[in-house]
Amino acid sequence: MTQKRLLLCGILAMLWYVIINIIVPANYPGYDFVSQTVSELSAIDAPSRTLWVVLCLFYTLLFMLFGSGIWLSAKGDRKLRFVGGVVLFDAAIGLFWPPMHQREVIAAGGGTLTDTLHLTWAFVHLALMLLMIGFGAAAFGKGFRIFSVIIVLIFLVFGILTSKESVGIEAGQPTPLVGIWERINIGAYMIWVVVFAIKLMKRNNT
Repeated sequence: MTQKRLLLCGILAMLWYVIINIIVPANYPGYDFVSQTVSELSAIDAPSRTLWVVLCLFYTLLFMLFGSGIWLSAKGDRKLRFVGGVVLFDAAIGLFWPPMHQREVIAAGGGTLTDTLHLTWAFVHLALMLLMIGFGAAAFGKGFRIFSVIIVLIFLVFGILTSKESVGIEAGQPTPLVGIWERINIGAYMIWVVVFAIKLMKRNNT
C-alpha cells in the first residue's frame, strides 16, 4: 500500500500542476495562455510569482514522493531505479530554478544572469525528462516503448516550434502561439508520467 500511495503521487502531481496553471494565471491580469510561456507566471516582479512558487512546493513534494515510489518499486530493476533517481534529482533542482525577467524587461536589454540560468535549467530539465522516458520505456514492453517514442517525437516537433517563437521575447516581437506549443509539450510529458505510473502499479500488483 505504501508503494501504491507513493506511485499515485506521480498522478496527483500532474493533476496538481494542471490546477496550478488554472489558478495562477487568474492572478496575473492580462496574462494570455496562447501567447505567453508558463515561465512568465513566475517571472521576477510578475504579480503571480509568489503564488506560483508556493503552489509549486506541493508539486515538488508530490513528485519527490513519486520518485521514492519508483525507487522502492524497482525490485532489482536497474532501469527503474535509475528512473527513480532521475525523478528525485529533477524535483530537487526544480526547487532552485532561477526565474526569468518579464518579457518587457528582457526586450529592453534588462536580462541578467538569472535569465541565462533559467534557460540552462530548462535544458537540464529536458535532458532529465528524456532520460526518464528512455529508461522508463526500456523497463516495459513494445507497446509502451512505441508510446514513449511518440512522446519524444512530440517533444522534438513542438520543442522546435517553442524555441523558434521564444526568440521573439528577447527581440520584443509577438509570440502568438508560443504558449500553445509549450503546453502541448508539457501535456505530452504529463500524460507519459501518468501512464508510466499506472503501468508500474499494475506491474507490481500494488
